[in-house]
Amino acid sequence: MAAKKETAKTLKITLVRSTIGQIPKNRATVAAMGLRKLNQTVELPDNAATRGQIQKVRHMVKVEEA
Repeated sequence: MAAKKETAKTLKITLVRSTIGQIPKNRATVAAMGLRKLNQTVELPDNAATRGQIQKVRHMVKVEEA
């Protein structure tokens, strides 16, 4: 049997819309995720906290499983 490689689940999150004109809470959420520039991608762990952040700014980000 092949050994199953255990890796921590992560999500690739890309900022696809500008924070200009967004409400301050959404800007702060994007900054807390480590996104600063448009089209910048970060990898964050797939947990409840990250999923909550994504839900708040889902109209500004693109999410892929890494």
